Amino acid sequence: MNYRNPDEHGYYGEFGGAFIPEMLYPNVEELQKNYLEIIESEEFQKEYQDLLTNYVGRATPLYFAKNLSQKYNTQVYLKREDLNHTGAHKINNALGQVLLAKRLGKTRIIAETGAGQHGVATATACALLGLECIVYMGEIDIQRQAPNVARMKMLGAEVIPATSGSKTLKDAVNEALRDWINNPVTTHYVIGSVVGPHPFPDLVARFQSIISKEIREQLKEKIGRENPDYVIACVGGGSNAAGTFYHFVEEKEVKIIAAEAGGLGVDSGKSAATTFLGTLGVLHGSKSLVMQTEDGQVIEPHSISAGLDYPGIGPFHAHLFKEKRAEFFSINDEEALQSAFELTKLEGIIPALESSHALAVLDKKKFRENDIVVICLSGRGDKDMETYLKNL
Repeated sequence: MNYRNPDEHGYYGEFGGAFIPEMLYPNVEELQKNYLEIIESEEFQKEYQDLLTNYVGRATPLYFAKNLSQKYNTQVYLKREDLNHTGAHKINNALGQVLLAKRLGKTRIIAETGAGQHGVATATACALLGLECIVYMGEIDIQRQAPNVARMKMLGAEVIPATSGSKTLKDAVNEALRDWINNPVTTHYVIGSVVGPHPFPDLVARFQSIISKEIREQLKEKIGRENPDYVIACVGGGSNAAGTFYHFVEEKEVKIIAAEAGGLGVDSGKSAATTFLGTLGVLHGSKSLVMQTEDGQVIEPHSISAGLDYPGIGPFHAHLFKEKRAEFFSINDEEALQSAFELTKLEGIIPALESSHALAVLDKKKFRENDIVVICLSGRGDKDMETYLKNL
């Protein structure tokens, strides 16, 4: 079974596809027809790889966390995406998509953001490559991620608040899609996760796959083998997880673990653990697992982490869940906070709240002493300092 790439209609098993309004069809069809040819071309790859190396600062280190390893009596490695330019994995995809948009003749970029990291990364790519940038962000997220809002504005982006619904990530996506419908010719929508209509889940996963590519190369160098025993990443929509899992999903001996945002608890009514609470539905242009009522109304998600506060999951991950290729854990707010404080005290690294959900798996699952456990540290914690200070 091919877990990694969708079929020609954009399906991973029963999940995926392109469920879009008629007015969006030309935009999406243009992408579907051209994205692979463009991003696989020698000219594109040369420019993209050069930027990843000399602008983003890749390859990011694969760090052996000695103190964490001692505490949990296993071999813990952290993939340090927090050390990328702009402080998270999001830049890998934003740069790739803005380069793609330029080749498609687009002059205006729109994006949605929750935690703000994708917005910052997109604004950064647009500043570098000279394109207009508009970022939609939920009104609540604007308040709780103020440092990133300031960075986006400083980079020249216009930040537009989404004031409907829960005023978080889902609503920002809705606003961005409305904008794209109204500006189809000049505009490219840089979706920040492995969600949305085909080809976005595949496009984003391909740009993020640099994470697992490097993990394999770095493990080979450090321990003489390419495959770890476990890879762990947090999942909202799931872009850092797709990148972390990408080169391992076909390797049967590698166990894959995804950490979802349990919020106040799976049964609390304040959660974002989609694989525990979701049913088959369509959200933002693709068929996947969605937190919804019996009549298909989206249930508002909750997470202490703005980047995981999403009522769905990418079709790539829904397929891994359905086929039992990945094990999913629900990590509640308190567990994520404690893992963040633990990493900070043990290793001197302040992680993003999103990444802290992945770290919390160490408390949930027993690993063997010789297991090689790679955790994606998807972002740094500067943006979450206000939340951390409240909970110290």
